[in-house]
Amino acid sequence: MHSNTNKTKATITLLLSLSLILLTFQAPLAKATEDYWTTKAPMQVARAGLGVTAVNEKIYAIGGQPGSSRSSIDINEEYDPATNTWVFKEPMPTARTGFAIATYNNKIYCIGGRKLVVTYENHVWVSSESFVLDVNEVYDPATDTWETKTPIPTAKHAIKANVVSDKIYVVGDQSDELWIYDPASDSWSTKTPMPVALSLVGGGWSCASVVVDNKLHVIGAFPLLNSHQIYDPETDSWSFGPTLISGYNFAFAGATTGEYAPKRIYVYGTNSQYWDLGLPDFFGQSYDPTTGNWTVGTSMPTERIQVGVAVVNDTLYVIGGYTLMIGNNVFASAVNEQYTPVGYIPEFPSWTILPLFLTVTLVVAIYRKKLSKTSKPSFILGS
Repeated sequence: MHSNTNKTKATITLLLSLSLILLTFQAPLAKATEDYWTTKAPMQVARAGLGVTAVNEKIYAIGGQPGSSRSSIDINEEYDPATNTWVFKEPMPTARTGFAIATYNNKIYCIGGRKLVVTYENHVWVSSESFVLDVNEVYDPATDTWETKTPIPTAKHAIKANVVSDKIYVVGDQSDELWIYDPASDSWSTKTPMPVALSLVGGGWSCASVVVDNKLHVIGAFPLLNSHQIYDPETDSWSFGPTLISGYNFAFAGATTGEYAPKRIYVYGTNSQYWDLGLPDFFGQSYDPTTGNWTVGTSMPTERIQVGVAVVNDTLYVIGGYTLMIGNNVFASAVNEQYTPVGYIPEFPSWTILPLFLTVTLVVAIYRKKLSKTSKPSFILGS
C-alpha cells in the first residue's frame, strides 16, 4: 500500500512538473506587451504620398513621389511581415501621389491623386507639370494584375478612403464632400457632406480617417486641427466625437480591431504647418471608442508626414513619408516602422503546444496503467 501511495505521489509530481513546462512555453506567447516601436526592413524605393494597405497579411506600398522636385512614380512593392522582406510587383498603370487607397474583397482600389511630371536636362530642372486625376485603378494581388474602373466624378488628390460594409468612402481634397463607390455596381454617389470642410492649408493631407464599429472617423482636419467627425452610414449623418488632446495639421492613423489588441484609434503627426526635423510636436494619441477618451501615447521613432499606414493582426506599420523639410525641398524616406499597441497579445501558436500536450497525455496514460497493475490484490495458490 505504501508503495502505491509513493507511486501516486510521484505521478502527481510529474504531472505538476509537466504542467509547469506547458505554462513556461505558453507564458511568453500569451503575455500582453506594452506599447513599443520596432524598425523593420525599409522599402526598396524611398517615397512619400504613397498608398499603403494590407491584403491577406501582406502589405502593399504603391505609387508616391521620391521628393518635391521628382516626378510621381508607379512602383508597387509587397512586404511580407512574416519574412520581413520586400519584392516588386506589377506597377500601377497611372503614376501618382496623394491618392486614396482601400482594400475590398482582397483587391486594392487606388482612386484619384496627382501626377507630377518633372523635366530635367543634364541634371538641371527645366519644368514641371501637375495633373489632378479622377482615375480608379484596381490591383489584384492574387493575379498581380490591374484593371480600370469607373473614375471618381470629380478629380481629387490628397484624399483618403475607407471601407464600411461593402462600400468605399472617400473624403479630402480641401472639401466637405463625401463620395461613395460601390464596387459591385462600379458606380459613384454622394452622401451628406462633412460638418467641417477640409479646407485651407493642407486639405486632405491634414486629416486621418479610419473605420471603427462600421463608422467612419475623420480626424485632425484643418482649420480645426483637433476635430473628430464621425459618419454613420446607416443614418447618413455626421456627429462630433471627443476632440483630440492636441490637434494635427498633418495626421495619419490606424485602428485596431480588438482581436489581438484592445480596440483603439492610433493617430500620429504634427500640429505645425511648417515643420522640420527635431521639432517636439510630433507625437501620438490613442482613442478608446468605449470610453470616448483620448490618451497621449508613444511617439514615432522617425518623424514623418505623408506616410502610408497598414494594420496587420492589430499591429500598425508606418511606411515611407517625408522626413525633412527645408524651405520648399522635402526628402523622402523608405523607413518602415511597426507599432505594437498597449495590451497586445500575439496569436497563440497551437502547433507549439500540441507536442507538449500529447507528451503529457501519453505519460499520464502509461503511469495510470502501471498504477492499475500494481494496485491489484495478489493471490498465492494454495494459501
